[in-house]
Amino acid sequence: MDDLQRRIDAFAALGGRGRLQIVDLLAFGDMSSSEIAMALGMKSNLVAFRTNVLHERGIVRRVRSESDGRRTYLQLIPEAFSALAAADAAVEGRVVFVCTANSARSQLAQAIWAEHSGIPSASAGMHPADRVNPGTLDAATRHGISLDPDAVPRALEQVARPGDFLISVCDQAHEQMKGRDDVHWSIRDPAKSGSVEAFDMTVSELRARIGRVAAQPVAA
Repeated sequence: MDDLQRRIDAFAALGGRGRLQIVDLLAFGDMSSSEIAMALGMKSNLVAFRTNVLHERGIVRRVRSESDGRRTYLQLIPEAFSALAAADAAVEGRVVFVCTANSARSQLAQAIWAEHSGIPSASAGMHPADRVNPGTLDAATRHGISLDPDAVPRALEQVARPGDFLISVCDQAHEQMKGRDDVHWSIRDPAKSGSVEAFDMTVSELRARIGRVAAQPVAA
C-alpha cells in the first residue's frame, strides 16, 4: 500500500494543467523558477506553489547553480516516471499462452514472447486442434517469427505446471478457465476468416501487448 500511495500521489501531482506544463518544459532541460514563469506566462507565486508540489512528490529536484549560488534550477527526475509503473509480477515457472485450439494466437504469442523475455514460454489450448493453422505458419514467415514448423497443438492439462503464469489470449478460453488464468487478453481469432490481414493484425496486436508487458514478469 505504501508504494501504491506513492504512485497515487505522483499521478495526482501530474494531473494539474499547470504542473504538467512545467513537467513538459523540464523534459527538455533544467530551468529556474523565473524562466518557467516567463516561458508559461505564469505568476511567480503559482510557479512556486506548483513546483513545490512536484518536488514533494519526487518528480523534480532543485539543484544549486554552480555559477551563482543564489540561483536554483529545477530538474526532472527521470526515475520518477519509471517508478510509476505497476510492480513486477513474480513468475515461478513459465509464461503459458492459452487459446481455444492452440493453433494460432497462443502459438504466435509463445514465439513472440521469446523475442522479448528470458522467461521460458509455452502454449496450450482448451480444445487443441489437429495441427497448427497454416495461416499461423505463413504469418510467422512473413513477420520473421521463429515458430517451430513441427509444433503440435496441446491441451492445457498436458502443458501447465505448478508455478506457471497463464495468459489467456482468447475470450472463450478465458471464460472456460473460470479464473484459472492470471491475465486475459481479448484478441480476435484470425482463423475465423483465415485472411492474411487477420493474421497480420493478430501478430501486430501480440507484439504490441508483449512489448509493453514483457519487462514486468520477473523470474521468482
